[in-house]
Amino acid sequence: MIKSLILFSAFFVSYLSFLVTEISIYFPEIEVKNDQKNSLFEKPQREIDVGEEIVYVVKYLFIPIGEIKLKVNSFNESDSIYSAIAFIDSYSGLPFVDLHQIYETKFNKNQIPIYFKGTILGKDTTYTIYNFDYRKRKVHVLKGSKTKNEIWTDSTASLDREYLDGLSLFYFARMRTGIKGTYNTPVFINEKPERTTFNCYDKSEDISINSVDYPIDCVYLLGETEFKGIFGLTGAFEGWFSNDKHAVPIYAKLKVIIGNVTVELKKWKKSEWQPPRFKK
Repeated sequence: MIKSLILFSAFFVSYLSFLVTEISIYFPEIEVKNDQKNSLFEKPQREIDVGEEIVYVVKYLFIPIGEIKLKVNSFNESDSIYSAIAFIDSYSGLPFVDLHQIYETKFNKNQIPIYFKGTILGKDTTYTIYNFDYRKRKVHVLKGSKTKNEIWTDSTASLDREYLDGLSLFYFARMRTGIKGTYNTPVFINEKPERTTFNCYDKSEDISINSVDYPIDCVYLLGETEFKGIFGLTGAFEGWFSNDKHAVPIYAKLKVIIGNVTVELKKWKKSEWQPPRFKK
């Protein structure tokens, strides 16, 4: 069990597992407390860069235990859909964890997903897939073992609104940083609808990390989950994002069942971007 609790509490990335054949979901709209509600939801102030690749080091009790790599693979002009992927890997040689996972999502310009896939690599590699069909108000759920060529779940769940998967939630939050507001967002996870609430702030803060030799200009996000996510993410989380149109996550503190982990920007491949310098 320690394997699923220690690495990165996945910056809003959540393992989705369904064991029922039919689930009905009832949500109100995403709640936004801000004077600019419509523009915030429909026209995010930040930008997603295709080809962006950012890598983070994850620490538990100040011990580096793994890395997260996030990449935006593509943007399809015909349907305005982004494709993004996250690789989560523990370092080799650790006595308490050997963890390798991949998460994929496809979402529109508002970060509403149409597809999600989570793959857990190991002796028995397993997967969970969502295919969202909002016209039919359905989501098709497929779960099984790639190693054994088995399908465990092949079901359809009812939808009555748009909502987020674990990885698209990360981009949804990221694109809304820098403008003060509160978001109460529904997330479909762990066999039932759940919620994540987060607050974005507009005050500039300086954050220092090992990979950059000057303080970085950042804006702050504070959130809380009502569910246990991947690696035991539960309760409060904090994030500092670059205070520019790119909103690159710089540093995070996340609460897990066994304690706290930190996530820090290590390196990046991003066209014409450098972390903005904090100015007093």
